[in-house]
Amino acid sequence: HYTTDIRSREENKKIIESLYGLSVDIKKIRKLKEWVLFQDVAYVKETATILREMGADEATIASILERWPEAILHSPAEINSQRELWQLVCQNEKQLIKLIEQFPESFFTTRFHENQKANILFFQELGLRNNIITRFLTSAPNIFYNPVEKNKHTIKTLQRSYLSLGGSDANMKIWLLKLLSQNPFILLNTSTAVQENLEFLQKNDFTNPEVLQLLSKLKGFIFQLTPTSMQKSMLFSKNVFKCSDQELKHLVLRCPALLYYSVPILEERLEGLLKEGISIEQIRETPMVLELTTQIVQYRIKKLSALGYNVRSGTLETLNGTKKDFEVSYGKIQSKKERPMFNPVAPINAED
Repeated sequence: HYTTDIRSREENKKIIESLYGLSVDIKKIRKLKEWVLFQDVAYVKETATILREMGADEATIASILERWPEAILHSPAEINSQRELWQLVCQNEKQLIKLIEQFPESFFTTRFHENQKANILFFQELGLRNNIITRFLTSAPNIFYNPVEKNKHTIKTLQRSYLSLGGSDANMKIWLLKLLSQNPFILLNTSTAVQENLEFLQKNDFTNPEVLQLLSKLKGFIFQLTPTSMQKSMLFSKNVFKCSDQELKHLVLRCPALLYYSVPILEERLEGLLKEGISIEQIRETPMVLELTTQIVQYRIKKLSALGYNVRSGTLETLNGTKKDFEVSYGKIQSKKERPMFNPVAPINAED
């Protein structure tokens, strides 16, 4: 909402001088957001003073202004309002200044101030811890730009859905807070989309407990899908594994990635596995391997091959899981290989 037609104008010398005085690298700003330097009104010294009051040193102030030069276009009143707002969830100003340095864009987006405030108070009422709310403010700031009524409506839909799927009142709060902390972007969805996705799963014969299981396993990502995309992914898996609807359902429950990933991603991962000499039957036995990127699979196969372990003839379980899971499996195979075979009937001493 600032003037961007700058060709016919000149840089504001006052802004340049003030930034130089703060040891800000003007070249960086010219490269990133040159238009800021052409504005008639800016609050360079005032912004620096507020940041200094919060405990920022000169290097931190320069770093913030280089990364987000628009900060100087906000009035001191706007910045102080944001400061008060973020203090509702920050332990102290030391933590606050650290967050501003890392995420200046989130802090200096002031035009949704009232919505941000209402949503912070709503999340606190819901029972979300302040450290989770600060994580949302920095990693998912868009959810605070929504009017609070929209977020309340989506939360109500989730609560209703949980209860209608057989979830208990007693566990609902824990379930909801866990879901939100894993994936706050659920709140960017409409409540209609949430409803449609749940109905799609029920129409495909997933029982209520199974739908709840999928919601937990998919960490709420299911709400970012559409019935059409899920339908395509399921049809692709059904054709690849040549299985019945019932068998497909069990595969999806074991590996929700079959529902979540788009057909091109599943295709690419499948091809990567087949190129390594792994059979469709092996993948069907351990579908979770499709949660891994082709690069990760290749790296793990290479590491195991170096130990003389052949995934083509064995189970794919060893390839599976997180980095930590794989290191554990790899360690077991390695120690088995290094341990000498003990023959209980061999004489202890060759001379005996």
